[in-house]
Amino acid sequence: MAKFDPEIVLEFYANAWPTEEGVQDMRSWVRGQWIPFDVDALSQFLGDPLVLEEGQECEFSQRRNRADGFDEEAIAQLLCIPGQDFARTAARRRVRIMHTSMTTLTQMWMMLLLSNVLSSDHNSDLPLPKWQLVYAILTRMSVHVAHQVPSRPG
Repeated sequence: MAKFDPEIVLEFYANAWPTEEGVQDMRSWVRGQWIPFDVDALSQFLGDPLVLEEGQECEFSQRRNRADGFDEEAIAQLLCIPGQDFARTAARRRVRIMHTSMTTLTQMWMMLLLSNVLSSDHNSDLPLPKWQLVYAILTRMSVHVAHQVPSRPG
């Protein structure tokens, strides 16, 4: 298994901050060169693992679009530590998973997704549909990341 250099990882994240308010550059300055981490760069790095035909959807999108697409009980069992559950509305509807209720693996995926893929300033919980995305990843559903990433301002 390949090892990583913690100093280079730290430099990557330290220099990956937006340069202007509301604009995310999707690249970082590391050891004198720009390292892209946009959808195309990540897909190329991963060897273009998912290629969809025009109009075709990944398994995650198909399930998300179905009325019965996700079993919230199964999601709670996988993403939450034993005895914990989603935070709920007054009407008892599950709305988010609080950081303190998540397994360590869920917390790691949440931070990766919310810091790098689905940028968010609020990284202490997982709202719907982001908890569905973490569940899809952990259960190895096909996910076309480019369809999950909101477009950036031009």
